[in-house]
Amino acid sequence: MKKSWLLMLSFILIAGILAACGDKDNEEGHEGSEGNGNEKAATEMPKPDLEGIPDVVAKVNDEEVLKEDFENMYQGQFQQLLIQAQMSGQGLDDLDQDQLKKQVAEGMVGQTLLIQEANNTIKNVSDDDINKTIDEFIAEYDMESKDELLKVLKKQGVAEDEFMSQVETQVKLDQLIAKVSGDIEPSEDEIKEAYESMKAQQEETGSDQELPSFDEAKSQIADELKESKQQEATQKYVAELRKDADVTINL
Repeated sequence: MKKSWLLMLSFILIAGILAACGDKDNEEGHEGSEGNGNEKAATEMPKPDLEGIPDVVAKVNDEEVLKEDFENMYQGQFQQLLIQAQMSGQGLDDLDQDQLKKQVAEGMVGQTLLIQEANNTIKNVSDDDINKTIDEFIAEYDMESKDELLKVLKKQGVAEDEFMSQVETQVKLDQLIAKVSGDIEPSEDEIKEAYESMKAQQEETGSDQELPSFDEAKSQIADELKESKQQEATQKYVAELRKDADVTINL
């Protein structure tokens, strides 16, 4: 199952990678835009609106969510939406950035609550778990080694000791979420039901794309169902944590 990286570290890395991809796409679009109006479209791409962001975006119990961290998170999210829009051929003209800011802030509040709970309830993690998580992080971002990852993060302003601290927190989060989620293994019937829904959706849309057989798709469907169950359980847990938390959002 694909790991859901929750830490600010991943958004710093994603923002850097996506920004580089965006620059490359813009260069390619500019080179091939003569006579077709794409040059004008490229220059009119929306930009993240970060005007008026307060120094303290939110306070979660005794912990502050700072402007710099929020801006990194927001820019990473915005870049993802922008590239998705470019790939689908759609624009972001209808994007409500005020609403997106609130969603990002809410997400960061939830993340902070989870981290606080993980640190309070899980005191020690093993070196094996830390090394396994580093290997997963390397694979997630198609790096060849820990050294390569550290070099990329250093360019983003993330020192090795900060990275290791983030990894330890990630391990604690993974353990907390696994405990909260419980048994998320989908049944055979659930997998079959999801596959039949895929078939029905394809027929409804009239897609010509060939659907893989059930046996071919079974493993991926199971992973997606497990991830969905885990996300749902985590969201419910965050909602419970928030009931007893002192949360203020300043947007």
